[in-house]
Amino acid sequence: MKYFMRNDEIRRAKGLVPNWLIAEKLGIHENSFYRLLRQELPKEKKEEILKIIEELKQD
Repeated sequence: MKYFMRNDEIRRAKGLVPNWLIAEKLGIHENSFYRLLRQELPKEKKEEILKIIEELKQD
């Protein structure tokens, strides 16, 4: 069941940050964010999401 490991660094980094808040910053719907995480993301997209998570954690 390796699909649980897809985008694991994002799932670990977000902690208690709600998915809807990350999606809002990305400019997408919350459901679209869930769907993004189903597939392994390209490095650039992961970096963008991780940067948003860090910004949200600082607020």
